[in-house]
Amino acid sequence: MTSTDVLVAGPASWNRIVHVDALPDPTPHTVFARDSYDTIGGTSAGKALNLAALGRTVALRTVLGADDEGRRVRDAMAGAAGAGVRLIAEPSADGRSESHLNLMAPGGGRLSVYLRAPGDVPAAGPLWDETLAALDAARAVVVDLAAHSLPVLAAAAARGRDVWVDLHDYDGVADFHRPWVDAGTHVFLSSDRLPGWRDFLRARVDAGARLAVCTHGAAGATALTPDGGFVEVDAVPVADVVDTNGAGDGFFAGVLDAHLRGAALTEALRAGAMHAARVVRTPGLAPAG
Repeated sequence: MTSTDVLVAGPASWNRIVHVDALPDPTPHTVFARDSYDTIGGTSAGKALNLAALGRTVALRTVLGADDEGRRVRDAMAGAAGAGVRLIAEPSADGRSESHLNLMAPGGGRLSVYLRAPGDVPAAGPLWDETLAALDAARAVVVDLAAHSLPVLAAAAARGRDVWVDLHDYDGVADFHRPWVDAGTHVFLSSDRLPGWRDFLRARVDAGARLAVCTHGAAGATALTPDGGFVEVDAVPVADVVDTNGAGDGFFAGVLDAHLRGAALTEALRAGAMHAARVVRTPGLAPAG
């Protein structure tokens, strides 16, 4: 097995990005795009590409179809940006790959429309043994929100591995997120839909998590560990924002990379903020390495 720093399991997609002056109101009307383009997407692809940009070797376990979108994702991961990422792509049962339409507004507002999602994948797909080998070889395991990553989550927990999870805009009650909430030893989420995020961080640490992090967009991030109180870091100001897609995954990757280097918590959070600032200056999910 090739040496692997991180196994990332979860979504990779092919997306249409459309920049608009403002997110549309829920009334019939016409708007004009400022810009539009197609690009690789998906939170797990974003984490994998950002970790690779930071010099990490990564195995990305995802689900792709035999359609044009799947081919484009494979091509993107095989290109220069994907150097350092080994793709473990289980075949989609219905042959379709995940695809989104993302409307992007200035200031980071986003409306994501799922155009399609991959079909169910058996727990033991044809590449399951390769996934388990990558899980056992990796220094860190990241399992993102997706039905097809649940078997990886269960396998990581059964093997006693640390599990890094990203709950995104979890509201504190959604049933779908529960397996990741319970299994995560290093938990990230956004404060967008969780007013009581401080209580949530305390609850996760009390339940055994070794790190709980809440991001606040341009307002920075807050972290809690069992060893101390809340730690706050500011976001890095960016005047020339190009695209905020991938900023959260870039922050996550920056923190994880610094953690693997042995950085202390505040240093790791600052590294995440610095890398996220690099991400928003580019039109893709990750900056060039």
